[in-house]
Amino acid sequence: MKKVLPFILVWIVLGGCSSPGREQKQNLKFSSEQISQVIHRMTDIMVNDVTNPPLASRFFSYATLAGYEVVSQNDSAYKSMHGVLRNYPAITKPDSVEGHSPELSAILAMMETAKKMQPSGVLLDSMEVQFLDSCRREGLAEETITSSLNYAKKVSKQILAYAKADKYNRISNYPRYTPKEGEGNWYPTPPAYFAPVEPYFNTVRSFTLDTCSQFKPAPPVAFSSDKKSKFFELLQQNYQSSKNLSQEQLEIASFWDCNPFALQDNGHLQAGLKKISPGAHWLGITGIACKQAKADFAKSMKVHTLVSIALMDGFISCWDEKFRSNRIRPETAIRKYIDPTYKPLLQTPPFPEYLSGHSTISAASAVILSHYFGDQFQYTDTVEERFGLPDRKFKSFQDAAIEAGLSRFYGGIHFMDAIDNGRKQGLQVGEWVLRKVEGAPQVLASVQKD
Repeated sequence: MKKVLPFILVWIVLGGCSSPGREQKQNLKFSSEQISQVIHRMTDIMVNDVTNPPLASRFFSYATLAGYEVVSQNDSAYKSMHGVLRNYPAITKPDSVEGHSPELSAILAMMETAKKMQPSGVLLDSMEVQFLDSCRREGLAEETITSSLNYAKKVSKQILAYAKADKYNRISNYPRYTPKEGEGNWYPTPPAYFAPVEPYFNTVRSFTLDTCSQFKPAPPVAFSSDKKSKFFELLQQNYQSSKNLSQEQLEIASFWDCNPFALQDNGHLQAGLKKISPGAHWLGITGIACKQAKADFAKSMKVHTLVSIALMDGFISCWDEKFRSNRIRPETAIRKYIDPTYKPLLQTPPFPEYLSGHSTISAASAVILSHYFGDQFQYTDTVEERFGLPDRKFKSFQDAAIEAGLSRFYGGIHFMDAIDNGRKQGLQVGEWVLRKVEGAPQVLASVQKD
């Protein structure tokens, strides 16, 4: 026993009490999948909160910016957004934390920012706890975890201050928006007759735009009840198409529905359907592309951030036009002038028709993704599988963006000029974001081809 005891003591000092393979590590390797996990959880919370599409883009933008800022502070290949984004401050790198993991800090910065911004952000607490526990099981040193969390909180605090200054919090002080009565104007539609969503979103500070109307589109086709008018031609196009949709068109409309306000009317009960926002769908595509292309963590963080920025600025541009033109929805016009029993395939969203938000933000997102992964990047979109819809295959991001826009026509909720001009605006926004961030004078001219 006297001979064995010294060996036992040495074994304990050297960590022999730890489980096999549980040596303490100063860092772990992370990938785009961890970024996607945070995005997915944020999306679940948005579905729970019925977060509207423009506001969802705001949450994603600041969360990904927090993660990207950590990356830029620890990798010289990636520059801070200071001097690039509007009024973006110089984010101070904490000097009081040592031994942190940059990648872990970036992931935690996303979580910490989302927790403070989303109404039910506290639900991210459990994800953070489980995530850090998984890091411990992988052997990551407790000191590294503590330092990384402290780092994340200090960066997140600065990003949250930047977010607070974007004027979104002033919207609640503005007069309640009242729909304008009159022929050709938008008015809430059944079954819920929701109030208009974010009528003052164009007052929020953008990330890259000079003004909210920088990419103001051509005016919509003027309203007219004259059966020989251009508008009535658009109206008939929607009405006739709705009666002759192919199986493929039905599937496309359902796949890109992404309407958080959709309701199922069961007699006296109206139940909300679980649907993600269009921005969340495109960030899901971003995660798929990063994984398929084997993009490293830093690049994945940057791509997610730029897609989020393009979403935010795309929504600001689109919503600026929506509440300027204030055009009637096909459902309302068809019921009044053609068929009072008409019901579109998809539920009409609660805001004016022109432009198509799907067309704008899809085109903008596709420009960003095409820049980083190529304009012939083939992938399978599985984003909607967890909502009960089968996957779809695409030959390029722009093919997907065009289909997303057309889905709104098949669904009976947009006129074709809103779809076409929304796409043009989205291409402009996407290219502008890249020009500001990457300094590219012209981005993938081939994406301009419809």
